[in-house]
Amino acid sequence: MSSLDLDRLRAAFDARLPTRVPIVPPLREAAVALVLVPGDDGDVALLFIKRAVYPEDPWSGQIALPGGRRDGADPDLLTTAIRETVEETGIQLERQHVIGELDDLSPVSPHLPPIVVRPFVFTLPAIPETRLSDEVAESLWVPRRQLLDRRTEERVIARDMSLVMPGYRVGRHFIWGMTERIVTPFLQLTRQ
Repeated sequence: MSSLDLDRLRAAFDARLPTRVPIVPPLREAAVALVLVPGDDGDVALLFIKRAVYPEDPWSGQIALPGGRRDGADPDLLTTAIRETVEETGIQLERQHVIGELDDLSPVSPHLPPIVVRPFVFTLPAIPETRLSDEVAESLWVPRRQLLDRRTEERVIARDMSLVMPGYRVGRHFIWGMTERIVTPFLQLTRQ
């Protein structure tokens, strides 16, 4: 698929029931935003952030999607995704921008916090201006086409361990871990 028909993608989301993970303590809820904007030739670009380096952050310095843990004041996880995106990037998302949800997922490493992440897919009409918080080192818009068929494995260092992980090489960045586990099913869905 060289271009992405958003109406067809919306229909694909409507036709599937995302997998949900029951929240049982000590699990905590989190949400991320996979933000799409129109790109060249009818395709889309996806928003990624590079997390700032903080020793106490288990995802420090990694490429991620905007998002974070659910706050006690958030009535639902969609609110969490919207709030965290504006806090981290300055991009204001709205409920009407949502075209679908992906499966809940949790970290596979026992060294990471016990959370369940719900990814929401948003569309915007154009690339908005960003105002990055101290939690974010940079933002990047990656054409979907650049990710298709580019899944690879590379060696990464995480918590002083050397691991070979699946992911996507985008210039000097490597998208891996939970972000790869969100992006891969999204890309598969866009091929249907």
